[in-house]
Amino acid sequence: MTVDAPLLEVRQVTKRFPGVVAIDGVNLTLRAGEVLAVIGENGAGKSTLMKILAGVQQPDQGQIVLRGQPVSIDSVRAAAAHGIALIHQELNLSDNLDVGANIFLGREPLRWGLIDRATIQREASKFLAQVGLDCDPRTLARELSIGQQQMVEIAKALSAQARILIMDEPTSSLSSHEAARLFEVIQDLRRRGVSVVYISHRLGEVKLLADRVTVLRDGRNAGELNRAQISHDSMVRLMVGRELSQFYAHVPRPPGEVVLEVEGLRTMAHPHRPVSFAVRAGEIVGLAGLVGAGRTELLRVLFGVDEALGGTIRVAGQVVNLRSPQDAIEAGLALVPEDRKQQGLIIEWNVRQNTSLAALRSQSHAAGFLSFAAERADAATMIGKLRIKTPSDQQVIQYLSGGNQQKVVLGKWLALNPRVLLLDEPTRGIDIGAKQDIYALMEELAGQGVAVLFVSSEMEEILGMSDRTLVMHEGRLTGELSRAQLSEEAVMNLATGRD
Repeated sequence: MTVDAPLLEVRQVTKRFPGVVAIDGVNLTLRAGEVLAVIGENGAGKSTLMKILAGVQQPDQGQIVLRGQPVSIDSVRAAAAHGIALIHQELNLSDNLDVGANIFLGREPLRWGLIDRATIQREASKFLAQVGLDCDPRTLARELSIGQQQMVEIAKALSAQARILIMDEPTSSLSSHEAARLFEVIQDLRRRGVSVVYISHRLGEVKLLADRVTVLRDGRNAGELNRAQISHDSMVRLMVGRELSQFYAHVPRPPGEVVLEVEGLRTMAHPHRPVSFAVRAGEIVGLAGLVGAGRTELLRVLFGVDEALGGTIRVAGQVVNLRSPQDAIEAGLALVPEDRKQQGLIIEWNVRQNTSLAALRSQSHAAGFLSFAAERADAATMIGKLRIKTPSDQQVIQYLSGGNQQKVVLGKWLALNPRVLLLDEPTRGIDIGAKQDIYALMEELAGQGVAVLFVSSEMEEILGMSDRTLVMHEGRLTGELSRAQLSEEAVMNLATGRD
């Protein structure tokens, strides 16, 4: 292999599944000590390509060339033998084992036929130091934060002599501080000649880290950008195949009557920080703050998932006692939760079953049996209205892209015509096109008089979609900003407690 030759090449790789071509003749090159970002909308083929490189799936056609030689990567073990490691978005640590045991799981050093724990502890400490994690290898994995667990995964890959790390949405569950630490580790890995394939929907991260960007669209190569060409607009243009002249669809309008009113509400997360605010019909109100500010906990109380410790909630002027989600639904509230797979969907069920979950009563006959005709009709309406990309309403949810899964969660609630829509990180982990669809839907609902309260950690989203923004810090509302007052500096001052 010459000095300038790629470390890894993917040549005309194709992968088919029943009824769909996931990737079609895709090419990719990766050089030693390079950070290569692979981006594209959900369903573009990124995950399939990465699984092929990691030995999870095998291609139907094409060739993988490593260090100038064609190779067969027919298993995860084979990928590891070639120095390739995939760090999944959902981390794969065994939380009942300690850090050292996780790092050497399946490769435990032996002494006299027994696991050599002293060697594990000594060697694990070396790899933890390489990723800057000051942690005793005897610490149980469950005691670490998500960011620390991410570092353990990287240390595990390095211990297996990985020279190519594939990172799939690595910052999706990290705080800003943890993400910054991860970026430092990636820069250090690059300096030591380790190559990183970085998959992310966060284009700001891509611009910060990537030496090159490979863009996939509809399972094919859509283009490539070198370091000097990487910009938000150029990446978006290649991802969606068109200009997004107006990404945020929001048009401010005069709000109507107060629909949701909260007075002195106290949550279990912050029992001594009462919260008061109101949201009007046709208004989109952003709820901003840093991790741990109490935004999700507030929405969970409003939807009856968690018990309020005190305070009053009014919907359309009437005091409501929200002891359960059923109480909230009957009062006209709907919640799209932060974790759609665990809390918003039954991923083993199909699209039709999931869209009908919240409307079972309205879709049932007088005798209590479900009306399949009503269920099919509602599912067809939501698939069309929300532009859900699915072969049919019988498609199992887990096989849809993240953006289409999120649309199913929304469709489930829209069938009930809610008065108040609560959205917790509504566009987390979904692609540019799906984001725009959800923004357009928020705008449409507000135009119909629905009161929308949404939590977001993306500053551009808060600035682009909010009529007003409420800002929280450590459980209390530190301020309210009108659209005219909205700026990144103003939000961050309030989010950090600087009134």
